[in-house]
Formats: sequence, structure tokens, C-alpha cells
Amino acid sequence: MDIYTIIFLALAVFIFLRLRSVLGQRTGSERPPYDRAAPNVLQRTQDNNNVVPLPGAVIDQAPLAPTADVAPQDRWKGIAEEGTPLAAGLDAIVANDSSFDPRHFLSGARSAYEMIVLAFANGDRRALKDLLSGEVYDSFDAVIKDREKHEQKTETRFVSIDKADLVSAEARDRAAQLTVCFVSQMISVTRDKTGAIVDGNPDKVVDITDVWTFARDTSSRDPNWKLVGTGSAA
Repeated sequence: MDIYTIIFLALAVFIFLRLRSVLGQRTGSERPPYDRAAPNVLQRTQDNNNVVPLPGAVIDQAPLAPTADVAPQDRWKGIAEEGTPLAAGLDAIVANDSSFDPRHFLSGARSAYEMIVLAFANGDRRALKDLLSGEVYDSFDAVIKDREKHEQKTETRFVSIDKADLVSAEARDRAAQLTVCFVSQMISVTRDKTGAIVDGNPDKVVDITDVWTFARDTSSRDPNWKLVGTGSAA
């Protein structure tokens, strides 16, 4: 081999070693890539009918522990007092869906709350459509259209979600409804097309209390909960 061939081979080996050191090697334990914009939040596997959280999962109803294995007086500990309407409602939901766990639900509800508020502020109809009932979506969409008509934009930022507490639970036939009281702090401001503020304050943290109701058909293979009602605490 002539001197040029030797030089090219040496460069090829050098480049290969540099790429190996920068990119590393596959070990088989890497997390798969995912699409952060995936609209679906949950799906059931076809073989065992378990709920599997997908990328962007919101309200995953898979239980943290089987509720059937917990003593009745401890089943809703930290969630509802024994003998209250809330506890009775949770019992009724579990009777229709043994996989339901309120602690896991509340964890997902926090994510759903933040996702919906931010999607509403950003006018993200695609995200909202997958998380809201038709009626709630229509009311949100009407506000978004009004902002667009007046060429306004809303900027919202969460500072914290301090509480997410169940306040009621109900099961009618196979329909389950859960109402959650969210206490949060956020900064929100609406500006016109010139950037002038028409509502809110970009430097002020506001305390917000929202009471939202989520629902799902427990007889359906679709495990998704959707927002069916919104309100604010008096």
C-alpha cells in the first residue's frame, strides 16, 4: 500500500473511534424514542386487557395496588373518610371496574389539568379534543375563536399545583364520574396584536381554585377519562 492509502485508513479508524466515544454503544436498555405530541393518552393491550400508558399519558387508571386486597376501612385512606358519600361513590366505581385506583387517577388528573389549561391558553384544539367531552370542547373553542377574532394571545405559566383532591365520586350504570378540586398558582396574561396587555399581569402570581369533573364509560375498552364539567370554587 502507498502512503496515501495508509493515511486514509488511519483517518477512517480515527473518525470511527471518535464517533464511538461521542455517540456511545447500544446496551439494549435504552428508552425508545417517543412523540411528545401524540394525542392519545392511553390504550389497552390486546392480550391481557391491561392499561398501558403511552407517550404523553395523562389519566392512567391502572391501579398502584389491587384495591380488593386492601381492608375496607383502609381502602380509601387519605382519599375519603369511611362511610362518606365520596367513599360510597368510590366503592361503586370499583364494583364496575376493579382496576380503578384513585391515587393513580389523581396523579394523572394533575397532568391533565396542566395540559388542558396550557392547551386552552395556546389555542391547541387538537390536544383539547382528545381530553374534553364534546360539550366542554365547544365552550372552550368558542373562547379561542373570540380571541382569534380580536387577534389576542394568552400566555399562561404554572407556578405550582398545590392540591388535587377528590370531592365527589359517582357511578351510574357503567358511567363513572369523579370531581376534583385543584388549587394552583399561575401567571396569565392576554395581549392584543400590538403586545399591549388586555387582561392579566405577567408579573403577578394568582391563586386559582378549579373544580373539574372527569368521566368515562367503565364498560368501554377505551380507558380514557375526559373532562365533562368545569367550575370555580365559590
